[in-house]
Amino acid sequence: MTATENAPATTGVPFTLNGVELEAKQGENLLDACDRLGVHIPRFCYHPRMTPVGMCRMCLVEIDTGRGPALQPGCMMTVSPNMVVNTESEATVKAQDGVLELLLINHPLDCPVCDKGGECPLQDNAFAYGPGESRFVEEKRHYEKPIPISDLVFLDRERCILCDRCTRFADEVAGDPLIHFVDRGAQTQVNTFPDHPFSSYFSGNTVQICPVGALTAKPYRFKARPWDLTGVESTAAVDATGARVAIQSSQNRLVRVLGVDSDAVNWGWLSDKERFIHEATDAEDRLTDPLTRDDAGEFVVRRWTDATKIAAEALQGPAERIGVIGGARLPLEAQFLWARLTDELGITSRDAQLGDGLDPAILSGAPRATIDRACTPGGTVVLLGADPKEELPSLFLRLRHAVAEDGVKLIELTPRASSLSSYAKARLYAAPGAAAEVAAAISTDASASVGGVDAQELAKAAELLGADGPVTVLVGRANLAETADLTAAALVALHDVAPDLAVLSGLRRGNIHGAIEMGLVPGSAEGGDGAAGKSTEAMLAAAAAGEIDTLVLLGADPMADVPNRELVESAFAAVATVVSIDTFNTASTARADIVLPAAAWGEVDGTFCNLEGRLSPLSAKVTSPGQARADWIIAAELALATGHDLGVGSLGEVRSAMVETVPSLAGVDFDGLVSDADGPVIGGDRAWSLSAPSVSVPPVDGYGLRLLVDRTLWDEGTMVHHAPSLAHLATTATVSVAPAVLDRLGVQPGDQVTLNHENGSVDLAVAADGRLPDGVARIPFRAAGFDAGTLIGEGPVVDVRLDRASS
Repeated sequence: MTATENAPATTGVPFTLNGVELEAKQGENLLDACDRLGVHIPRFCYHPRMTPVGMCRMCLVEIDTGRGPALQPGCMMTVSPNMVVNTESEATVKAQDGVLELLLINHPLDCPVCDKGGECPLQDNAFAYGPGESRFVEEKRHYEKPIPISDLVFLDRERCILCDRCTRFADEVAGDPLIHFVDRGAQTQVNTFPDHPFSSYFSGNTVQICPVGALTAKPYRFKARPWDLTGVESTAAVDATGARVAIQSSQNRLVRVLGVDSDAVNWGWLSDKERFIHEATDAEDRLTDPLTRDDAGEFVVRRWTDATKIAAEALQGPAERIGVIGGARLPLEAQFLWARLTDELGITSRDAQLGDGLDPAILSGAPRATIDRACTPGGTVVLLGADPKEELPSLFLRLRHAVAEDGVKLIELTPRASSLSSYAKARLYAAPGAAAEVAAAISTDASASVGGVDAQELAKAAELLGADGPVTVLVGRANLAETADLTAAALVALHDVAPDLAVLSGLRRGNIHGAIEMGLVPGSAEGGDGAAGKSTEAMLAAAAAGEIDTLVLLGADPMADVPNRELVESAFAAVATVVSIDTFNTASTARADIVLPAAAWGEVDGTFCNLEGRLSPLSAKVTSPGQARADWIIAAELALATGHDLGVGSLGEVRSAMVETVPSLAGVDFDGLVSDADGPVIGGDRAWSLSAPSVSVPPVDGYGLRLLVDRTLWDEGTMVHHAPSLAHLATTATVSVAPAVLDRLGVQPGDQVTLNHENGSVDLAVAADGRLPDGVARIPFRAAGFDAGTLIGEGPVVDVRLDRASS
């Protein structure tokens, strides 16, 4: 993004464009001003979200800044008072004609087989501004084509026009400078260095912004042509950022997802997970028919009416013996109906979080921040949670730009260095379990280290929190191996230091904030006491103790996603009935007694609520396979089967009921969400009402290591597992420690070590991680080869011990 885009639009700047006197905004780029005023200047290298470099020269126009007209690259010019611009002069036309002729000297004429054919700016500009024929008869330059520069991106160097878009994106936006210009002169090309693939989480963006088809995406390559595609705007739902996207289909199959520029959210950028996860909708093991168990315990296909009746019977037992887990996968409308249905049935044990989130009171009991507030130049962001690059990658790109380009100050209060550490002004790497203690010790007079954090860093943090500008805390679960109450205590301690702070949620799970807004939280959506209901962990503990008979899973897989694996196993072994409403045959669905197939993302209309409370549309583009149905329809039919008519028969009626009964949705125009690129924010007026929970953390014994369990973007999650292009990218389980720990053990990276814990021991490969403090052992959650959930119990922290493997 250009530095001038953040300039306030105050007094207009007068200038002349093609003989007409007009006004530009203060500090506005000439190309942007012309676009806004309806005059198009052709370009290849310019992108409004990146620094202009004037590489392609396609935007040469005649400009007079007071010293006479001259051809200048429009992308490098800021509109100045009384500037005279002529985009139609003879000199301009001749220059643009010549630039195109030079670009086409070596460009292959293989448009019919190029994935960019039909939506290619080079084709369009050659038609509109080019010479019409070539004077060159010499042989064109040839390269091997294509070459894979990563697992997801292919490069055809013959087509590249050296516009510098991909290299600028990798360096400026993603911070992954893995793709470069190499060689010189006529042999200059874009490529990666040997043995250093373009393994960026954001590589798909370079495919979308490439103007000529030099970069193509493996998942989309040769799947369709632009004239075969139809599309709708929607929202990426794989995490809580809520990036705006366009989803496109051909022959009733989702084939491509493109980023849409939402100024408030994702600026058009997507992670590769958001971009390519749509492949999962075509998985062979999609649930397509209602299933119930027969007398032999085998699944049999049922009609919807029969399966609904059986499920309704399970929901009509004693309300206190029924628990509902999940709901973050559902659109807002389905979440609303499930909250109403559980209220009608008297079920208060419902929770959309699967033991890896935070108490909903943290989000409702603190002032809410928006992404724009967090990225306000001169402000301060405290990262109290997981690495956003791993859990909320589109948000990571916004934060990275804010701290790298706009002067936002970053304080890390995390168990280890994050992907933003190189920009952090204060680095508080608290030992697991010590974040609250460290936050409470933040002071300009700090004189001693606390929780593994030096006094100097504590003093730096205090100065930053006391400076002018908004303070935003990005709060999430940095460590699944410690209780969420420790995060809440740390947040309260930060509030004592910076009373005017606001909170931006770092919860990662899909539409989790919509679920919380709609009332899929322990207690009653009608204003009852939250303590009357059970959280996911409490429900599973009650099921294991024989106090809950029926578990209803709303697109949830507790067998894989709840961190405390032993608790889940005990609950599923003891519970009488499990009703699973899902799109895939997960580990939990395989243990269910009743299975109802639900429509997936891209197959149903609805609404998404992101981590800042911003509403955006979820759009249907293809039909669901088999008998799969939208979640709101399933909820409405179950309500009828249980004798509780919710009074809705269409999506419009559901939305009308939402507007009438949910205070935060009053006045929301659901029909206008598609045309509003940013969308309204709900639930923003909140006052501070949190108090610190009391948690007793045992001291470190000096012999063992505190366990850190966190997530990576590529894991064995359900959607990744079912997307062919992504499944093989899942992280392999290793135990990572600081290099000093390896030295003490006398082992090398890659060696096998024995990890001892209270439930037994396991042999794992060990890796050195310089971002980890001494005394911490890290294992990724849902990594291939080992289930870290088997290490997590009910204590506030988890201690483990490493020994050299006996073998």
